[in-house]
Amino acid sequence: MSEEVLTEVDDGVLVVTINRPEAKNAMSKAAAEGIAAAMDRLDAEDDLRVGILTGAGGTFCSGMDLKGFLRGESPSVEGRGFGGVVQKPPQKPLIAAVEGYALAGGLELMIACDLVVANSGAKFGIPEAKRGLVAAAGGVMMLPDQIPERIAMELALTGDFIGAERAYELGLINRVTEGSALDGAKELAARIAENGPLAVKVSKQILKESRGWAMEERYDKQAQLIGPVFVSEDAREGSMAFAEKRKPNWKGK
Repeated sequence: MSEEVLTEVDDGVLVVTINRPEAKNAMSKAAAEGIAAAMDRLDAEDDLRVGILTGAGGTFCSGMDLKGFLRGESPSVEGRGFGGVVQKPPQKPLIAAVEGYALAGGLELMIACDLVVANSGAKFGIPEAKRGLVAAAGGVMMLPDQIPERIAMELALTGDFIGAERAYELGLINRVTEGSALDGAKELAARIAENGPLAVKVSKQILKESRGWAMEERYDKQAQLIGPVFVSEDAREGSMAFAEKRKPNWKGK
């Protein structure tokens, strides 16, 4: 794992930290590779239930490392895209914990996550047009899926920033904290980790994929995905735990 990305495990939650505070966590090739490796680990290890992506030193990510860009470096990973995550997020839930700035590629990293917890002082934007560039790592494509198209258009064409309260009003983020965004993200992750891992994984999959399903195919496609969940050991365990008034002992099977 690159020193530009740090990882720690806390009770089933994998915390992944972009560790380039001197560069406001601008995304480098090494950092992208570190994040990609962490996402592979999140999906591969059964005892990991949820991931959190954050940045060191009070900033989430200020975007692509422009110095690296001028050297011809691409902060992308084949098969996973920018930052090692935007084109292929993990199958398990991923929460962005945002302090400071989530700009340009940093915003694109954030919107590739499933949930977002941000400090009240956080700022968000895709200012690429101000540099003669385009938010090509999902910003101009994916942002209109998450906020109204006219607002996304304004952000893309002006390059202006919005604050956490406005982002919350638009539904771009889930929670605003006065204190540590990471602490807030850990609290949210713990609530998810309490639930059946198979159910959580398949629920995420259906939420992400079903928007592209034809209306007449939706229930058939959903049935194919949920069928194994309903006959799993976890489904029986969840029902038994409810009847016996105890916490479930999930096996992910």
